[in-house]
Amino acid sequence: MLRALLLVLALLPVAAPAQTPEAAAESPILTVVPDRLFDESKAGKAAQTRLDDATRALMVENRRMEAELEAEERDLTAKRDTMPPADFRKLADAFDAKAERTRTEQDAKSRRLVRQREEDRQAFFKAALPVLAQLMQDEGALAILDRGSVFVSFDLIDVTSQAIERLDTALGDGADLFKEQPAP
Repeated sequence: MLRALLLVLALLPVAAPAQTPEAAAESPILTVVPDRLFDESKAGKAAQTRLDDATRALMVENRRMEAELEAEERDLTAKRDTMPPADFRKLADAFDAKAERTRTEQDAKSRRLVRQREEDRQAFFKAALPVLAQLMQDEGALAILDRGSVFVSFDLIDVTSQAIERLDTALGDGADLFKEQPAP
């Protein structure tokens, strides 16, 4: 009997306070979606485009180098039967060292691109702080929280779209925020 009563109570709609457009302005807490701030702002999009271009260039370079190494390996394999084993071993060892060095260098370039993305995000959010502080002040709020860390909230306190508009105005494409992408 108690279980049935609890089930009925659980299924009853919960009354929520009415929300008006003024409710967001009166709220001491606002929320944003940080990933949207970066991904949808002009500056974040520009940073991502530069990173995508650098990543594509690195992939092209990797394919070219791979083709060159494969051709060199085929050439080396063809020489195997025409050379004394000791001479072939020297060439094979040199080729192995070159292939390993190439792989290490290309991996380092890839890691630099990953670091660059993180540095771009940090630079973006550092530059975004004054803009978000002004938004918070304009809305009369005491804090802006990451919407992902809020258990329950009304959509009216989410100011992500407003923040993106203000960031686009203040930062533009972020050309002076981000370091130039390293060439592959």
